[in-house]
Amino acid sequence: MFDTLNTMITEALGPAGPLMVVAGLAFLLIVATIPMLLRQKPDPMDKLAKSGRARMDAETKAILRDNRRHAKLNKYAQYLEPQSAEELGQMRLKLLQAGYRTKDAVRLYFLAQMVLGIGLLIVGTVYYFLFKDGPDATLQTKLMYIIGPGAIGYLAPKYWVTKRVEERKKQIEEGFPDALDMMLVCVEAGQSLDQSIVRVAREIRASYPALADEFEIISHEMKAGKDKRSVLSDMGERCGVQDVASFVTVLNQAASFGTSIADALRVYASEMRDKRVMRAEEKANKLPTKMTLTTMMLTVPPLLIILVGPSVMSITQLGNLSFN
Repeated sequence: MFDTLNTMITEALGPAGPLMVVAGLAFLLIVATIPMLLRQKPDPMDKLAKSGRARMDAETKAILRDNRRHAKLNKYAQYLEPQSAEELGQMRLKLLQAGYRTKDAVRLYFLAQMVLGIGLLIVGTVYYFLFKDGPDATLQTKLMYIIGPGAIGYLAPKYWVTKRVEERKKQIEEGFPDALDMMLVCVEAGQSLDQSIVRVAREIRASYPALADEFEIISHEMKAGKDKRSVLSDMGERCGVQDVASFVTVLNQAASFGTSIADALRVYASEMRDKRVMRAEEKANKLPTKMTLTTMMLTVPPLLIILVGPSVMSITQLGNLSFN
């Protein structure tokens, strides 16, 4: 039965007929599912659960944040956000570490994945049927030109965010020792920790903007009245750098035991300077190993040509003369 159906489809639509039928059925299923999901009625129990304090929180959020600019995203939020709270928190944290702090960052991320994936899938399908379709086309060629662009479009936002996170972490690691030295100078000059953070954020803006943004967020949260311990802990979580997390621990311990913040900064800044020197030495020690392969690839072949080439030419010429 399946062989007969496959033969009929192939005779009617060509070699790519079965693939076209499968793609069409998938598209029809997606189109038929969307209206059902949009017409889904809310659970009455959810309405009851949103009474009392939840209603007051919603009114407060409505006052503080205007959702009118993103009404379309709010309408399709259940399709553009993970349903699991744990997955949503992990994705939000990753976007924070990449520097995307807007309220709709998670929704825009999944929207980009969906639009790029479906868009490039359509582009690849059109390109294949216009230029590559033929009797000699194999299944591997079909998958490469049709599904390949869609997979690339779906994975492109993830690759971009991961790359941004790595670049931002590297920038924070490079600028953190200098920021600690400046903070220590400010504290020893008589400024408070809050004032020193504001001053350091302003001074390192040109060289390390990512670290300056984190210090500015700290200063704004402290001015808003948020607890200093939780503010510093949030910074360590946002940065995702071990040095910053250790720095947060040092400051929290200094505040808990009542020790001098200047002494804690002095000791930790010294450790950060030593650690930066150790990183530089580690990179210097890796350099000869990395250069060995490059040196062999770029030096040995020309050297062999120079040394062995004349001998090979002479042997070839002698062989031709003896043969003649």
